[in-house]
Amino acid sequence: MEQKEISRQEISRVLISVSDKSGIEDLSKALSDKGIEIISTGGTSRAISDAGVVVRPVEEVTNFPEMMGGRVKTLHPLIFGGILGRESDQEQMLDHNIDKIDMVICNLYPFKDAANKGVDLNSLIEEIDIGGPSLLRAASKNHSRVSVVTDPADYDWIKDEISKGGLTLEQRQQLALKSFRHTAEYDSIIQSVLGQRFGEENLPSSLHLTGIGSPALRYGENPHQSSVFYSDLLHSAPSVASSAQIQGKQLSYNNLLDFDAALAIVMEFDDPTAVIVKHNNPCGVASSTSLLEAFNDAMKTDPQSAFGGIISFNREVDASLAEEIISSFKEGIIAPSYSEKALEIFSSKKNLRILESGILEDYYRSPSLRSLDGGWLLQEADEVCISISECKVVSKRKPTNEELEGLDFGWKVVKHVKSNAILFADKKRTVGIGAGQMSRIDSVKIATFKSIPDPKGTVMASDAFFPFRDGIDEAAKVGVTAVIQPGGSVRDQEVIDAADEHNIAMLFTGMRHFKH
Repeated sequence: MEQKEISRQEISRVLISVSDKSGIEDLSKALSDKGIEIISTGGTSRAISDAGVVVRPVEEVTNFPEMMGGRVKTLHPLIFGGILGRESDQEQMLDHNIDKIDMVICNLYPFKDAANKGVDLNSLIEEIDIGGPSLLRAASKNHSRVSVVTDPADYDWIKDEISKGGLTLEQRQQLALKSFRHTAEYDSIIQSVLGQRFGEENLPSSLHLTGIGSPALRYGENPHQSSVFYSDLLHSAPSVASSAQIQGKQLSYNNLLDFDAALAIVMEFDDPTAVIVKHNNPCGVASSTSLLEAFNDAMKTDPQSAFGGIISFNREVDASLAEEIISSFKEGIIAPSYSEKALEIFSSKKNLRILESGILEDYYRSPSLRSLDGGWLLQEADEVCISISECKVVSKRKPTNEELEGLDFGWKVVKHVKSNAILFADKKRTVGIGAGQMSRIDSVKIATFKSIPDPKGTVMASDAFFPFRDGIDEAAKVGVTAVIQPGGSVRDQEVIDAADEHNIAMLFTGMRHFKH
């Protein structure tokens, strides 16, 4: 069978204007060796010329000098006409002495790098590229004839294609898409950073996202769903996104959600703390004087659910803790660091996912974004957690110091449990957790069922108010001695009366922590 000939667009004239000059000397030499004319600007022109390649300065083409400190150089009809010109424009191009430009190689001023360095506002403004995005958009728009290159990683294969006679239409289309995404990302970063610099306090009136996609995840929520994780280019704080995977199987959608939830919970505490998460809910949390004790206490809450869970720690994991962890099956661990001996122990479990977050002191939660059919929901992160000293005692009996310790601990954890959420705590460890029920009394019953040992003598935390007294009556049956809840129900007095009848101390926070 006769092979179909691939149609290619010949390259005879190229405009190069790059901020990232990596690889540009070799590419320029390859283009020049093919007899391709190179037009360039400012620092790029000097870099190419210093490499011994003949380059034509852009001001020679436009007969107009670079000016205003380089702010104006490529914005000229002889440049943009050369890029945007079509076959139907040939007569006008001849009339105005406009020569075609077949390829634009351009990347943009490093605005993001300047923003991350915290440069002053005036310096930051100077890193907003004007001509570059215009060149890229023009070349991308006219991709039927013009090739546009934004990424130095593409230089090698592009050199090969030019050696074959030029780029195909399909290649030019893919490069144009990459270029449009490059400029969209650039603009998104600018508006986000300037929103912060200009003191914008409210959520933005329009939503523009930019993220760098990872390789495809192992799968989505289910094996038949594909998934990719996109990391936020502007989130510089420690996170799951910035963590290094030391070992283990490829991450899945559910793994990332659980790692993120586990890290968020453990960061509520200053003491050595261990968190075990299963299906985005904590199934065991404890703080203690050592991570090993904290882990063992966390495991006591619900060892059955902890099987195959994700664990987070807020201190370095050592060998003794590693030995304890691998005594039963776990999906993954995230911690600031690991001792060499601990990593050696974990290496015996090849599938165990190990994530290293690095130092966590600058950790903070990002705004949460969720998709709906036809739109998105954006909200501030739920980072506020009222101090136990700010809570109002509404019962006749005041809580003891020991109860206050448990109430404080429980309130910090329950905000991370799916609503309706009920949690029993004993000092600095969870005893039973009831998550995600349609009625609050059912969450109380599930927390009771899950409690190890039984909840007698524990305190109870509720993420939202009790609509009826039945939740308090049920808690009293199993020996709960104190309750922390937001209050705000029309039946608050009925609920308080129930607490008083059972001699239960009750605190109102005045703040709820729904998590859907």
